[in-house]
Amino acid sequence: MFFKKATPSRAKTKNTRAPAPKQPSPSKKSNTFMRIFRWALAFVILIPSLSYTISLDTEVRNQFEGKRWALPARVFARPLELYPGLSLNPKDFQYELESLEYHSQEEKPQQTGEFHRKGNDFYLVTRSFKFWDSEEPARKIRIRFDGNKIETIADLETREYLNLVRLDPVLIGKIYPTHKEDRILAKLDEVPPHLVKALLSMEDRYFYDHSGISLRGLGRAMFVNLKSMSWSQGGSTLTQQLIKNHFLTSEKTIHRKLKEALMALLLEFHYTKKEILEAYLNEVYLGQEGDYGIHGMGLAAQFYFGRPLNQLTLPQSALLIGLVRGASKYNPRKYPDRAIERRNLVLSQMFSQGMITKEQHDQGHSAPLEVSEEAPKSSSPYPAFLELVRRQLKRDYKEQDLQSEGLQVFTTLDPIRQHQAEKALTVQVKKLERENAHLRKRLDSAIIATSPSSGEILALVGGKNTEFEGFNRALDALRPIGSLIKPAIYLTALENSKKYSLISPLNDRSLEWKIKETKQIWSPKNYDGKEHGTVTLNKALMNSYNLAAVQLGRQLGLEKVKDTLYRLGIERELSTYPSMLLGSLALTPMEVTQMYQTIASGGSRVPLRGIREVTAHDGKPLSRYPLNSEQAFDAASVFVLSYGMQNVIRYGTGRDVAKEMIPRDWRLAGKTGTTNEYRDSWFAGFGGDVLAVVWMGRDDNKSTGLTGGGGAMRVWGEFMKNTRPQSLSNQLPERTEWRYVGAKAGRGKIPIIINHERDSETVKAALAAAEAAEEEKNSQNSVDDDESEKSE
Repeated sequence: MFFKKATPSRAKTKNTRAPAPKQPSPSKKSNTFMRIFRWALAFVILIPSLSYTISLDTEVRNQFEGKRWALPARVFARPLELYPGLSLNPKDFQYELESLEYHSQEEKPQQTGEFHRKGNDFYLVTRSFKFWDSEEPARKIRIRFDGNKIETIADLETREYLNLVRLDPVLIGKIYPTHKEDRILAKLDEVPPHLVKALLSMEDRYFYDHSGISLRGLGRAMFVNLKSMSWSQGGSTLTQQLIKNHFLTSEKTIHRKLKEALMALLLEFHYTKKEILEAYLNEVYLGQEGDYGIHGMGLAAQFYFGRPLNQLTLPQSALLIGLVRGASKYNPRKYPDRAIERRNLVLSQMFSQGMITKEQHDQGHSAPLEVSEEAPKSSSPYPAFLELVRRQLKRDYKEQDLQSEGLQVFTTLDPIRQHQAEKALTVQVKKLERENAHLRKRLDSAIIATSPSSGEILALVGGKNTEFEGFNRALDALRPIGSLIKPAIYLTALENSKKYSLISPLNDRSLEWKIKETKQIWSPKNYDGKEHGTVTLNKALMNSYNLAAVQLGRQLGLEKVKDTLYRLGIERELSTYPSMLLGSLALTPMEVTQMYQTIASGGSRVPLRGIREVTAHDGKPLSRYPLNSEQAFDAASVFVLSYGMQNVIRYGTGRDVAKEMIPRDWRLAGKTGTTNEYRDSWFAGFGGDVLAVVWMGRDDNKSTGLTGGGGAMRVWGEFMKNTRPQSLSNQLPERTEWRYVGAKAGRGKIPIIINHERDSETVKAALAAAEAAEEEKNSQNSVDDDESEKSE
């Protein structure tokens, strides 16, 4: 049978099974997936973005809070201190002002860095300057000269006479970073308010309203770019410009622009508007000088106007702001018309925004550019001296610090004396090259001038091409010194004042000296080939007799002479051999200067120095280079020696040049030096306030044909004639007396060291012996015609 399956009625039966699960629709499945995908995508994007943002934030803070810029060391000459009674030629004073880039005016000056000369009166407005010990304010003064001396200094604002004024020092060079950027850091409170207003009016008028990016600026830039279908305008704020200049490149891509915007927001989040504005003013590029970029308003003020930033006028500030968008295009030295047009646009913008008055606007439009005619040179005009400074600095500072810490180095260089030294050397070298055909383009020279009392190096010239950064002969030319060694021999003798004096008889006769080490015989000769018999020490010194010097050196002992050289300041190791008595040992001009420095200072060994002070870029003192002095010789012995060296110039080997160049009433002392075959010509001489050493020769070490008197002394005489040194004092030191002798034994009165009362009899005996020796040589002239020098 077949039975039908019963179907329960809905009314009577109860459903005991759970309902089947509801199946999701396809559309709902898709929405869930998208939500998960979006969260995952957001996670994937957010984590790297957050990481990238943190990385940028770290980069911004590290660079902005660390050392933002590598600052070159700035090297200054000595500041000129002016006071009533100072010996100073008005012509030299004007040269100093011009070296400082003070601008000559037809009428009395009104702005800093300007001067006007009216007869013997100079009117000038000095610049302020922060020295290591104090800050010198800007002053409006009048300096009145009486001949070659300052008579009075008057403050034209206070109507008072001043006892002392210190001018700002001449910038003589820089030690640059490797990337060749240059800047002078300026704090915001040192920036003229009108310069800040000019900047904001042109570059970012909403600077104080935005947080790093300006939607207004972006909108305007987008409209311009869409209209031109090119990336022609960026719409950057000052903050973004700072980011681009300091952190990024100048490429125009969407990625760099987004990165710039994000970094600008981060910069504004961490730092104040004041800090950002100050950094911008120090970073912005404003020109080029050779290989070196001009960055920051502080340096630009000096570069274009030769004055500190805080002393700029409104038109000058407007000109600098006009360079922000195109330093090359609006270069005022190359394109003055463009620069004026751009400056006036800045002034018009400021006026339209209510930042300046109509009167200021009109006066600014009619103002001249006032840009200095020549840009300051990026290279030093005194490379030889700057090399000396670098060598001395390296004893105390790392090279990286010199290139990046912005050190201010105050040196001893005297621009006036340096100019005189360069002129004397170049004039005389050219003259000698013209007079001697075999020397044309082959002769060279070096000169060093110092202060005898302080050891400060006043001038240093390393060669006839004074601005050439090549071989520095003043520091590195190691050449035999010839007869420049003879004062060391005579000083060794004069220290034994009981036995030797200027009137002591010496034997100027030929000799043979057997050298133990080589078994060779050394037979020196005089320059003129003659023997002069018995002569006084004074005559042997002033005529530079070789035989007398060798005979005396042999009596004294080579070791004693070598010890004298060490005490005079020679530091290199010296060998002991007979020919050293005629200067066969080789020294540099700097070493010779140190040697003669001790003689010129009266026996005090004063180390030569080219630096006075070093400060940080903010003026904080870092290092002092004080005067160090040690009494190496008795003052009486050195005084007697110096007197004998005065006779070298008056009557001896230097007399011909002295007659031509040196006034007879000047008391100066010196010594000539000539080496074998006339390869080297030397002269070292001094007055009361300046010592100068000159070397002359050829770099190929061939003969010049010049003696010390005929070559190097001509440079020395020219320099001394121009520098007008003080005469040496005739004030006798202790234990010294003047004694009058006959013309044959000497020249009138000479200084004699008296040790005890009984020494008077010794002196009398020496005088008698000297007179007798002169009687024997009566047929000879008291002074030979030629320089009696010939070294081994």
